[in-house]
Amino acid sequence: MQNNQMSDKGMELLMSIEAFRGTPYDDQNGNQISNWVKGATIGYGHLISQAEWNQSSNIYKNGISQAQAKALFVKDLTPFVDGVNAKVAVTISQNQFDALVILAFNIGLGNFGSSSVLKLVNNPSAQTNYPDLESAWKAWNKSQGKVMRGLENRRNAEWNIYSDNDYVR
Repeated sequence: MQNNQMSDKGMELLMSIEAFRGTPYDDQNGNQISNWVKGATIGYGHLISQAEWNQSSNIYKNGISQAQAKALFVKDLTPFVDGVNAKVAVTISQNQFDALVILAFNIGLGNFGSSSVLKLVNNPSAQTNYPDLESAWKAWNKSQGKVMRGLENRRNAEWNIYSDNDYVR
């Protein structure tokens, strides 16, 4: 097991991709919300659980500051950093680690753990449904079964980090 940490460049890029939203919104359509929905989100991509929303101390209903959002983001990122460290069995560079964490943050650790991306990172000659790692990576471009331009852009940005150490959005 490796013990990599997310670089500042990786965190800044992921925060710019997630984009700060100080008030709760539905991550499926971007609309501001005043009642909990599946996909309720705030800050830099923090999913608000129904239990969090229903607490009498729900700090999200009235919005949060960027500083609060960054603290929440760092806390939310920890399981993804730990998960990528635990699941990647080969030595990878900082940029590759950052790209994998950014991908896992978006698709979830369960999906990441069973993905062809992970299989091919760990064993470039593994048998998957994709001819190469880039194809497997860029296949994560759908939401609710539809190809989304935003996800295509995100996968391209992640791939550029992974393959070229290029942290441009």
